[in-house]
Amino acid sequence: TELGRKARGYMERGELVPDEITIGMVAARIAQPDCSAGVVFDGFPRTVAQAEALDRLLAGMGRRVDLVLNIVVPEDVLLARLSGRWTCPRCGQIYHRLFNPEQVQGVCDRCGAELFQREDDNLVTQERRIKVYLGQAAPLEAYYRDRGVLVDINGELPPDQVAEQIKRAVEAVL
Repeated sequence: TELGRKARGYMERGELVPDEITIGMVAARIAQPDCSAGVVFDGFPRTVAQAEALDRLLAGMGRRVDLVLNIVVPEDVLLARLSGRWTCPRCGQIYHRLFNPEQVQGVCDRCGAELFQREDDNLVTQERRIKVYLGQAAPLEAYYRDRGVLVDINGELPPDQVAEQIKRAVEAVL
């Protein structure tokens, strides 16, 4: 969509997408029939203004936010996770320097092509995005904590234990 193309430009520069673009994309998406039973957002809302806009949008549909999962991970761990992804341009294989490294650094194990890192995956871009995000996270956490819907999840645990925490939190609101 036109909004999606605008959003991509911001993301490729490591910037957060402006609220009016984000809210417009969300409004269009959740109005679709397949969202009638509910939706799960990942990374949205990012600001109190977006949260308030989402609340108004949902209220107009007779809905509300039931649960907000706050996956807590220290900044240094988060940065290592986010900036380690590399991709093969030929076959699409994805590698991660910490969790799924290629056998020969910079070379795809499957097809031998030279790996590349997307602009939004590099260290500098991720550092900038994390700083901006963390500057906005505290007020947003307080917004949802005050509404009684925020649940903290320990994101440093192994994936199966994180998934179990999430499952328990979701089951508690069903």
